Amino acid sequence: MTRVAVSSDLLRWARERAGLPIEDLIGRFPKLAAWERGELSPTFKQLEAFAKATHVPFGFLFLPEPPNLPMPMPMPIPDFRTLRNRQPGSVSPDLLDTIYAMQRRQAWLREERLDGDAEPLAFVGSAQLSDDPGAVGREMRRALGLGDGWTTRVRTWQEAVSALRSAIEELGVIAVINGIVGNDTHRPLNVEEFRGFALSDELAPLIFVNGADSKSAQMFTLAHELAHVWLGAEGAGLSGFPGIFPDGGRVETFCDRAAAEFLVPAAELQALWPRVKRDASPFEVLAREFKVSPVVIGRRAKDLGLTDRAAFFDFYDAYVQREKRQKAPGTGGGSFYNNQNLRVGQLFAIRVMRAAKEGRIGFKDAYDLTGLHGGTFQEYARRLGVDLP
Repeated sequence: MTRVAVSSDLLRWARERAGLPIEDLIGRFPKLAAWERGELSPTFKQLEAFAKATHVPFGFLFLPEPPNLPMPMPMPIPDFRTLRNRQPGSVSPDLLDTIYAMQRRQAWLREERLDGDAEPLAFVGSAQLSDDPGAVGREMRRALGLGDGWTTRVRTWQEAVSALRSAIEELGVIAVINGIVGNDTHRPLNVEEFRGFALSDELAPLIFVNGADSKSAQMFTLAHELAHVWLGAEGAGLSGFPGIFPDGGRVETFCDRAAAEFLVPAAELQALWPRVKRDASPFEVLAREFKVSPVVIGRRAKDLGLTDRAAFFDFYDAYVQREKRQKAPGTGGGSFYNNQNLRVGQLFAIRVMRAAKEGRIGFKDAYDLTGLHGGTFQEYARRLGVDLP
């Protein structure tokens, strides 16, 4: 059995960079402690598996010493998460790789739109923190063409999320929902680390929603990140909001309130409340109607004076306990190609495919931008109506 001479410091660096305690890897690599002490070397196959498990480029493990990269890795975008969501300055390789992939998509689309003499999107940066967030939420809904009661016309939570994401993309915003890194089902994204992020740009704004979250939570995150786009560069960054609602400062509070009015307009809720207020579970009844979490409905009802604080928190405490007992939502399932509509986005994918077809970018670049390769890329293009050579 051929073993590979590799620096024990590099092995330790790779594990620590991934934020993994040795106990998390010892099941797959029983001799890891001995590798890190320099008492034993891994085989080539073991080293390949270790590189995948720690998400480092395989070639890095053959360097004479750990690369001079800051630890922990710096956050490439502003961080609006609350302290309960994170350790100060911490970021996982999964989140980093996701942000970098979205930044590459945004940069490409910006150049594409510049080459086509596209006009800047007027709504990007049109709001300020001094504005009324409720008014911004109503303006967001108007811009998307979503009238009163639009969620009652879709049957399921999934249809509501899909309809909202499609409306956002039609506005010119890349809207991605994914619960894993690219298409790697072995790299799930952690909802405890982040819910979503927004990358502001007047030509190619992008929002990303952690698809590992529940559908009702995804609805709120889509609206929340869209409010970040309305704030522009001042509001672009990473979001994570545990508990009832975000409490990460002025930006998160603003986007929270704009999203709440966008999804559950005060006038609509006030009109419906008399019909359900005597129901045993009014928040759940209205949650199904608005396609949001019952917690969002409850908080809105409390803020609007429709229910008292004690009643809301009695419900909230019971709801949290019930959620803890339920199985966490899955990150996979469904048709692979249907999933690409969320993970890549039809509008973005079609642009990339047409650029590849016309020779404006190489197919390797097209593969990298979409995360799809070879026959998979060709088949997805066929399903989207793009005939590739």
